[in-house]
Amino acid sequence: MRNTSGIGVLDKSVLVLQTLAQQPCNLAELTEATGLPRATAHRLAVGLETHQLLTRDATGRWTPGPALHSLAAAAPDALLEAALPLLPELQQATGESVQLYRREGHERVCVAAVEPPTGLRDTVPVGSRLPMTAGSAARVLAAFAHPDARTELLAEARYTERTLSDVRKRGWAHSAGERADGVASVSAPVYDAAGDVIAAVSVSGPIDRMGRRPGERWADHLVVAATRIGTRLSPPLR
Repeated sequence: MRNTSGIGVLDKSVLVLQTLAQQPCNLAELTEATGLPRATAHRLAVGLETHQLLTRDATGRWTPGPALHSLAAAAPDALLEAALPLLPELQQATGESVQLYRREGHERVCVAAVEPPTGLRDTVPVGSRLPMTAGSAARVLAAFAHPDARTELLAEARYTERTLSDVRKRGWAHSAGERADGVASVSAPVYDAAGDVIAAVSVSGPIDRMGRRPGERWADHLVVAATRIGTRLSPPLR
């Protein structure tokens, strides 16, 4: 259950923003996704649009607006502050490439990466945008996405709902040759203090080194690293 401030209009506005951060919506879709009355959803979305916290895409659906991106860019990135000191340790423990991903709609964005100093690598530059259709990090982020967003992702993905259910049960995912030929990876979810999955931490490398079931070797390392990142995140404001 998400935290509430006790200020009804604020909580509803945040609900609208959180919903549209998952996927663009028209009024009918927003009403269904939030459970808000149609008139309330419309009033809040239009008000947020006035302040450029929301905008409209080419289909007329609401989506996060430029003011929201500006505010986010100006704020310290708590996830990176928590993760960056720990990622080199994970790289040294595994000897492979390490990445941290966030989901943005139907893409996952690499927000941090640490590469081994020598040898064959799976280089994913920071800022790279990869599809949510394949790879262990995609499976993790899809497994813990909002059910409506997960349904959309499954329509294009190489994984299934049963696969994502398994990810939620064991707390990690692995893949081999799914995103790129010859590359294997294993990923675990990063939880914030509210219990929401906000990122996936991943180790990837050549199948010849990691094997076709890399989770059997490295899952424990990933889960520990993801848990440590989560504990370093600041608790939510109350």
